[in-house]
Amino acid sequence: MFWHGINLHWAYTTLLPGIRRKTLCPHHAKDILHDGFLRFALTTSPHRNQEPHAYLRTIVQNLILEQYRKDSYFANYQQQAELEEPVTVSAEHLADIKQRLELVTQIIQDLPPKCRQVFIMYRIEGYAQKDIAEQMHISLNMVERHLIRALLDLRAAREQFLK
Repeated sequence: MFWHGINLHWAYTTLLPGIRRKTLCPHHAKDILHDGFLRFALTTSPHRNQEPHAYLRTIVQNLILEQYRKDSYFANYQQQAELEEPVTVSAEHLADIKQRLELVTQIIQDLPPKCRQVFIMYRIEGYAQKDIAEQMHISLNMVERHLIRALLDLRAAREQFLK
């Protein structure tokens, strides 16, 4: 099962366990992989289509590094997660993931251009709202309105998907 040139079976059976070993937490590993999918889908780089697996792996490595930097500010008191559980992924699960990724990608692409740009800068690239306002030459209030619009659209789609 492929999504934007990425073999989802490879992502969940090869890439995810590697992320899990580095993060020591299965939940963080899945979050990083899913954030990687989003960044991959939203990038406009021409290199992404040449080697999609390598491109996704690079995105994931950068996300792991970002997570490590964030975590280094706080003491980690959690016990190491159980890492040796086998990873099994069914075709139905992969199809569900693919469908959800395509839905989220489409919702984001369907946002008005400025709204989409604000959402990507804030949620994907990690800019502060104040920085977005300065870069886009809009008010902080407009940044907040764009974010609210994007989040409401995503929530409505999620509710529709869960029906």
